[in-house]
Amino acid sequence: MKKYCIIYLILSCLYFQSCTVVTLPYKVTKATVKTTYKLTKFTVKTTIFAGKVVYKVGKFTYVVVKAPFNLPLTHPEIKSIGGLPPKLAIKQGKVKNSPYVVFGKRYVPMSIDQAKHYREVGYASWYGYETLRQKGGHMTANGELFDPHQLTAAHKYLPLPWYVKVTNLENGRSIIVRVNDRGPFVKGRIIDLTMEGAKRLGYFKKGIAKVLVESIVVEQG
Repeated sequence: MKKYCIIYLILSCLYFQSCTVVTLPYKVTKATVKTTYKLTKFTVKTTIFAGKVVYKVGKFTYVVVKAPFNLPLTHPEIKSIGGLPPKLAIKQGKVKNSPYVVFGKRYVPMSIDQAKHYREVGYASWYGYETLRQKGGHMTANGELFDPHQLTAAHKYLPLPWYVKVTNLENGRSIIVRVNDRGPFVKGRIIDLTMEGAKRLGYFKKGIAKVLVESIVVEQG
């Protein structure tokens, strides 16, 4: 019997690609941001790509372009998404809140219902400056073209894409960002913003800031 238990444990670890599962470290509360934001979108054709979609949430605008599949991921350390190679999962649309593996750890994102009530205080950093020197750019974990000048973010557990309000608790500044990537995979940090996001919140030069991250309610316009 003991022999069979050991075999089962080994097979389970191989199936999940890791014996370390990281789940539920985030805060889910009954309260959410009270304001409901209207989300509108329109498509613009371009000569470089097939097209881009522009989303507006309140006074914030997000330009979304589907990245060519020959581009590297912003986080190449993501080894699988939903049990599939990352780009295959992206191509098949199996990214939203699928478990994924990084550095031997299997991360389990929150459900849509949990995400609606997400609220957490922690440290934010920023990433992506190196993509300014990368020809063609990088692909986010959900297949969008990463742009350090856009108001987007990386989060380990929120569904992709998702919208959150981020408030710098050190100066009171707030912005709304579109979460379209995974990370940061650094202990003690809960969200990575782009260079533009860090500038808007006033911590670009400092590198990190204590923030409040809250899911917002968006309605299709």
